[in-house]
Amino acid sequence: MGSEARKRSREKIREQREREKRAAKRTKTLIVIGAAAAVVVLVVGIGFAVLNADRRGSGYEGALPPQVLQEDGSVVLAQEGAQAPVVEVYADFQCPACRQFELLNGDVLKRNAAEGNAIVHYRPVSIFAQQPVPISSNSLRAGAAARAAAEHGYFVEYNDILFENQPTEGNEGFTVDELKDWFRQTDANAEQEGEFDRRIDEEAAVVTTFTEDYLPALTEDAMAEIGEETLGTMVLSDLISWGAGNGHDPAFLDGTYTGEIITATGTAYTRYSGDNTFRGTPSVYLNGELLDNNTAMTVRGLNEAIASADAGEVDTQPMGDGGAE
Repeated sequence: MGSEARKRSREKIREQREREKRAAKRTKTLIVIGAAAAVVVLVVGIGFAVLNADRRGSGYEGALPPQVLQEDGSVVLAQEGAQAPVVEVYADFQCPACRQFELLNGDVLKRNAAEGNAIVHYRPVSIFAQQPVPISSNSLRAGAAARAAAEHGYFVEYNDILFENQPTEGNEGFTVDELKDWFRQTDANAEQEGEFDRRIDEEAAVVTTFTEDYLPALTEDAMAEIGEETLGTMVLSDLISWGAGNGHDPAFLDGTYTGEIITATGTAYTRYSGDNTFRGTPSVYLNGELLDNNTAMTVRGLNEAIASADAGEVDTQPMGDGGAE
């Protein structure tokens, strides 16, 4: 090997090592920022699993009431004109404890909505968006896909499918092909399937840009400029706002379902206060009051809470025709 060839080889090795160092640094930063959310979910999940190891709700096979897409991307499941308690469910599709809640009480919610005993307000969020890939990308792709399904009136059905197929935390899942195939398990027609597929491709590209390029660079700069302590107190939407004024343009998120679910997550953290403060997923609110685990995470507890509550009001507005079937 000539001297020039050896020089080029050494330069390539040096560049590769520098790239690896930068990647390792960014991953470490993301782990620090996302650790709190993971701990919350782990604690809730362990307690929930212990409480409910063998207590599943009976399956609901009846017809679903109308599901209406809201302007903020959430979905309301209720009989038309229902006067009933409002059950708000905040869940992340990558959250193991959320999957357990869905397996236990998903049918409880459907049954109460179908019988006019509850207005169920599904509020998907992504508390894992700041975790390293693939946890973050799984969460955001699934959230965007659920929103795309809601556009065609199939949120509830798709919500069930996503939780049934939730990837093990830390493993890549909710792939583009899987998300498309699962939508075909609904009653969507060919035109809806085509529109869904196109949107999934678009959102997947946004998620990749966000999790692999934009967020690592933004977080690294924020760590240097405002420090880890301050950064740890900021919700993701606030970090993005900071970045907009510091050289990190978030315009690629505009008009996307990925951006919408990030915004919805930030709103959840600021919507409630005191004992009702949103801290993680799953979080279940009844007429704006956060239910404790013994109530929300048992079939009997949730049914009794709904039966004893007064009628509530949904605080969002339908989007156009609501995406209803």
